[in-house]
Amino acid sequence: MYLVAYLDWYSRYVVSWELSDTLEDSFVMSALKEALQTALPHIANSDQGSQYTGHGYTSILNENGIKISMDGRGRCMDNIFTERLWRTVKYEDIYMNEYDTPKELRKGLANFFDKYNNRRGHQSLNYLTPAEVYYAKK
Repeated sequence: MYLVAYLDWYSRYVVSWELSDTLEDSFVMSALKEALQTALPHIANSDQGSQYTGHGYTSILNENGIKISMDGRGRCMDNIFTERLWRTVKYEDIYMNEYDTPKELRKGLANFFDKYNNRRGHQSLNYLTPAEVYYAKK
């Protein structure tokens, strides 16, 4: 399964996420459109996968006046906050649960992201939740 998430780097708030069993760009576009209903960022950062370099994705960003930033090849530190999110998802959810079906995984991730955003204090945020910081700045 493949997971995409749109993360507000300042607050670490996961604005939207989506899961797919293929790497087609439709799940990336779906999560992007959902994220843009919540907020219009100044800059969108991604890796250089074809889902993020294609006309459909880049045109949505351009139409909304969002600057496009892409990580350098082999430079995971360019996207460190998202990489840390993936580590947290793996160690605090995926590796601790044995999901047998995509439906179970989706339900588990929904619970995880709800906890991550709304009930899990972050040391880097003075133990506030991402939601508290995200909605306080709006």
